[in-house]
Amino acid sequence: MTDNVSSPTPLTLLGTGDMGTALARAWLAAGHPVTVWNRTPARAEPLAAEGAVVAASAAEAVAAGRLVIACLLDDASVGETLADAELSGRDLVNLTTGTPGEGRSRAAWAEARGARFLDAGIMAVPPMIGDPASGAYVFYSGSAELFEEHQTTLAVPAATRYVGTDPGFAALHDVALLSGMYGMFAGITHAFALLRGEDIAPKEFAPLLVSWLNAMAPAALETADKLVSGDYAKDVVSNLAMQVAGSATLLRTAGEQGVSTELLTPFLRLMERRLAAGHGDEDTTGLVGMLTAATG
Repeated sequence: MTDNVSSPTPLTLLGTGDMGTALARAWLAAGHPVTVWNRTPARAEPLAAEGAVVAASAAEAVAAGRLVIACLLDDASVGETLADAELSGRDLVNLTTGTPGEGRSRAAWAEARGARFLDAGIMAVPPMIGDPASGAYVFYSGSAELFEEHQTTLAVPAATRYVGTDPGFAALHDVALLSGMYGMFAGITHAFALLRGEDIAPKEFAPLLVSWLNAMAPAALETADKLVSGDYAKDVVSNLAMQVAGSATLLRTAGEQGVSTELLTPFLRLMERRLAAGHGDEDTTGLVGMLTAATG
């Protein structure tokens, strides 16, 4: 049995911070009966005027319906909030940001208490929630049966992407994408630092930077192909030997501009080590294995 579009599924939402409030409003606007709870009751009261039922306790909120959605501060908050709640027969969807390990542990914890479980990773900020044109989506992993039954409801605030039965996969996808984002932010930060103090308008340079980063982004597809094939030297346009030789210019320029190289140096050092190990004909794909070897 799946969600019935003509009869919106009732749900409970635990946590009405900025993201929780945006989620609640999206579900309320779609006609879903919503029961909310927040540790600080005043944060939940505005939703009452929009049709939500405000529960006095988390346990009372959970008792109001089968589908329970948590959007709390962290994994510890989930455990604390649900400590006294009866979860047997409930469907728990955890939209709280966490690690893959926390997702797996929380799944086992929920299942031991008689609940089905989905973990999630929200790829959006609150203003994107409820706007189909925003591109917002949420990764889900865990119980396939739970996801199938409630997919229509879960898709109301943002698009859904189910990534597998392993409860840790949603968080892993989330963090991997965010890690790539922060790598990009590091490059953007260094680029603007190089220009600081020069007669170069940041707003004139920014479109050039965006265009360049967009042109380079498909390198991720090439890396994926090489990781699958195992041939890191196939169809390489700019090999590691060439890139390492050129990187000296990056460092010298930073020195001339009085800019720290702390955002660049770690990656460049990995490149140098890979080259020294005899892989000058490859691209940078081999660095992936160096990172996992270093932590393993």
